Amino acid sequence: MNKDMLIRLLALNLGIAAANIAVFSSGLLAVDLFGSALEKAFGSAFLVLSGSGLVYGNYKLLSEPEKAIPIGAKSTKEDYVEALNEHRGLETFERNIDLLLDQIERLQKKNKTIRDILLQILNIRSIINKLNAFDEDDYNFIKKQRNSGAFSEEIMEEKFNVYNEYIRFVKEATEDNEQILLKLDKLLLEISGLNCIESGELEQMAGMI
Repeated sequence: MNKDMLIRLLALNLGIAAANIAVFSSGLLAVDLFGSALEKAFGSAFLVLSGSGLVYGNYKLLSEPEKAIPIGAKSTKEDYVEALNEHRGLETFERNIDLLLDQIERLQKKNKTIRDILLQILNIRSIINKLNAFDEDDYNFIKKQRNSGAFSEEIMEEKFNVYNEYIRFVKEATEDNEQILLKLDKLLLEISGLNCIESGELEQMAGMI
């Protein structure tokens, strides 16, 4: 039974219960089944109608065929899980459905692992370490003192070599990262054009290679 069906059943039964409370409660309409002839007639008719509505309404809702959950291009993980759970009563596919649900959960875990690994591959930590170690005030200072003669040419050259190594590393690592992202874009482009992947097709994709 899906969530929509449960909500409709709950609304029907609570609605009928609330109507009976409103009719027979002493603080509201206060209809007395043992009171005047009019009250007896109204109360009895209301009980018959509400009882019929309760039985018929529940029967109609419970006997309705469950609507298949539409799976579109923008379906979420929750949509797929709900749709698979709707078919868990099919004994023929029971094992397959259990495996598919497990595969979805494992894929979610792998997504996180992939994101963590990609951040490491993208040299972000190394770049941050270089940025933390780079002393821009000192770098600007030696640039100003380069032609002043305050330090020997050898010292100045060594200092510039050190700072140029920082700059070179950050720039090259940033460009390498862009190359990795470009390769991922190409792979995503290829995968997004497939409705399904035939056996061996994934290994032959240019983006995967």
